[in-house]
Amino acid sequence: MFSHIMVGANDVQKSKTFYDAILGELGHKPGVIDEKGRCFWFTKTGIFSISKPIDGESACNGNGSTIGFSATDTEAADKWHAAGLANGGTECEDPPGIREGSTGELYLAYLRDPSGNKICVLHRVGQVVDVALLLDRGAVDYRN
Repeated sequence: MFSHIMVGANDVQKSKTFYDAILGELGHKPGVIDEKGRCFWFTKTGIFSISKPIDGESACNGNGSTIGFSATDTEAADKWHAAGLANGGTECEDPPGIREGSTGELYLAYLRDPSGNKICVLHRVGQVVDVALLLDRGAVDYRN
């Protein structure tokens, strides 16, 4: 559905350290900084990126906005949350745990990144396979 997501960062290097830590816990490689100072995490299913705002103003979070990342299990979600707190993230919402969703049980953990963007990690409890993560890790050949 999405080609990419970009969020604002007031300190790209500090935010890169944060996102490298949390996304690394989900099996993703470190981000790559381009010649314009933006940082990108590439997957087969899309791109996540951070950048200083091009208008020169401070980055700010979107009221009502949340960026969600997928986890293969609750352990990965807990590691994601712990890595975020250890690398400049702050707690928000309820503590990590199970919530009832319209499609079943969801294990969710929320954080704010160093620039205040609200992010979460989600594991669909009882779901056997997360196809997007398998595609990203090359475990499934989506071309066949």
